Amino acid sequence: MKAPPKESTAEFIQLLTTHQSRLYAYAFSLLGNREQAQEVMQETNIILWRKADQFQLGTNFGAWMLKIAYYQVLEHRRKLNRQALFVVDDEFLAKLAEEASCSTEHIEQQQMALHACLEKLPERQRDLVRRRYSEGASIKSVAEQIGSAVSAVKQTLFRARCNLIDCVRYRIKEQLT
Repeated sequence: MKAPPKESTAEFIQLLTTHQSRLYAYAFSLLGNREQAQEVMQETNIILWRKADQFQLGTNFGAWMLKIAYYQVLEHRRKLNRQALFVVDDEFLAKLAEEASCSTEHIEQQQMALHACLEKLPERQRDLVRRRYSEGASIKSVAEQIGSAVSAVKQTLFRARCNLIDCVRYRIKEQLT
């Protein structure tokens, strides 16, 4: 397998790994099957790596990736059609792919905005959000960890969520204007 030039390898790997959730969501939205979406995702990653030298850093990696994924979905469907398991009109799939591409792009924008907004939260709110959502701790266990009342943790998390929602909406709105 041909690797990209050494000077761009790190940037390419970063782009590839950053876009994995978008790639999976796109494949899953077109196939409706987790295992098939995983297969298409893996095949797409192999092709992306093989064609890494064709990608121009600074251009839209997501669009390039989804175009390759679309062709992999078509190829996967051809294989399934030969097995007579899956029959969907290609024109319908193309429309679905276009909608999925827009949807995954919007989700990616929201994720980037959320990440930036998390950094803007006051330290206490950010810590509680991390404990509750990244680590998956219950509100009760978070309260015990920090030596606070459950009601105080609930209130702080409520304020943090409100701040995040407002911040993400504002950032998305700014991107659109």
